[in-house]
Amino acid sequence: MTVAKSIVIRLVRVVSLLIGLSILTFSLIQLSPMDPVNAYVGGDSSASPEQIEKFKEYWGTDKGLVEQYLSWAGALLKGDFGTSLLYRTPVVDIIQSRFLTSLALMGTAWILSGVIGYALGMLAAMNRGRLIDKIIKWYSYTLVSTPVFWMGLILLIVFAVWLRWLPVGLAVPAGVLESEVHFIDRVRHFVLPALALSILGVANVAMHTREKMIDILNTEYIIFAEARGESKWQIFKHHGFRNSILPAISLQFAYFGELFGGSMLAEQVFAYPGLGSTLTTAGLKGDLPLMVGIILVSSLFVFAGNLIADLLNNVIDPRTKEAS
Repeated sequence: MTVAKSIVIRLVRVVSLLIGLSILTFSLIQLSPMDPVNAYVGGDSSASPEQIEKFKEYWGTDKGLVEQYLSWAGALLKGDFGTSLLYRTPVVDIIQSRFLTSLALMGTAWILSGVIGYALGMLAAMNRGRLIDKIIKWYSYTLVSTPVFWMGLILLIVFAVWLRWLPVGLAVPAGVLESEVHFIDRVRHFVLPALALSILGVANVAMHTREKMIDILNTEYIIFAEARGESKWQIFKHHGFRNSILPAISLQFAYFGELFGGSMLAEQVFAYPGLGSTLTTAGLKGDLPLMVGIILVSSLFVFAGNLIADLLNNVIDPRTKEAS
């Protein structure tokens, strides 16, 4: 199967996924106790029944369920995600601004966790059975069972409360105008959430790389290279790196879904104004248009990671290409 045909099939799948996800999301919203009209009115009990009816007509909740869905889906196809009930601005504008913030956070964590995880995995494999290998395995197994929010709280206690090296939360200093915020201030507020998200992403790459490299070291051509007197560095440089780096990168792209879920928790702990914390706020405050918009965009983000991982697998292993 050609790469182009594989991409087309996956694009058809994602369209089907988005249609199914939109129907499921719409159905769950209808079954939930949240009412967009009540969420918009909020605690304002002075709204008359006539005003409430006008709100229902404006939001389209006075129509039948099928008509509501078709109207809502038609607006989505035009790029209109509606207006946020909480921020009173178009959902698309909020997603654009918050997504860039989350993308910087997730991109940094993705790169750091991949580089550090690959380095630790290679170090453990090249020193299999030694103390450094046991330490890296213990470290990785510990990280796998560590929740993101718990790691975030530990980092806050150590670096923000005890040592006072870094701020407690937010993306910029509180009470400072946007124009007066310096780059170094943004970096200081960025460090802890990025660190929390990076640390926990190391384990999977480290253990996968370790096992992959051990398989490589057990092959006949590596045994022959050792018999010729090649050093560990030469074996890694000539054989280990090129045979283990692509599987590690493929695994990292497949990690997109977990990365987005982890960013939600990290942003919530550090009050970081990204897409994840905005989704949590929208869910708690009943901002249905914003919540649905973020869910659909995040599903595309996860699909992009899985698509890249599948394409890399096809490049790495021809047997995967034949089975697709």
